[in-house]
Order: sequence, then structure tokens, then C-alpha cells
Amino acid sequence: MINVEVVFALPTMATCLSLEVPEGTTAEQAVIQSGIIEKCPEIEATSLTLGVWNRTVKLNQELKNGDRVEIYRPLIADPKDARRKRAEKAKEEGRANKVTGGRPLER
Repeated sequence: MINVEVVFALPTMATCLSLEVPEGTTAEQAVIQSGIIEKCPEIEATSLTLGVWNRTVKLNQELKNGDRVEIYRPLIADPKDARRKRAEKAKEEGRANKVTGGRPLER
């Protein structure tokens, strides 16, 4: 048997469950065995994205003793699109050079 943790975090709270599972248990099996899906209705059980210690893993990744399985929430916005919008706003406000996108020269 090995000891693992299953965690799910929202902006205002986090749920962390410790459990003992047989060797060879996968990340997905640990999530199901932990019962966290029933405790946290915000989790989309049909499209799980999991990680172990901040590294995305496949659902069938076998766990080792001491692993922490993290359940990731879907992204609200595309990171590239959000950065592009921030850059455009900075150019409009004069906080960035309109040609290079870098900081304007201070004189």
C-alpha cells in the first residue's frame, strides 16, 4: 500500500484528502477512490485534467508513495489572448511603445 493525497482548489477554498491505495493505482483511480468528486460538485468528472506535483499527467499514470494528485480546473480565458489584450491596452495608454511593444523611453 502507498499513501497519496488528492487535492482540488477553488479561489476561496481547497480540499485535500489523504488516502492509502494499493501499489499500481492510477491517478484517475485515486481521484475516484478518494470520493472528492462527490464532495466537490464543481469538479467536471467527465473531463478530468490531472497533475502530480504540478506536472500534468495522463489519467493512467501510476502513482508512487507520497504523490499528490491535483485536479485542475478548466481555463477561463486563453492565456495568449489575455496577454495580447493587455499589450494592446498598454499601447493605448502610452505605457508601451506602439512600434516595439516595449516600455517607452523616459526623457
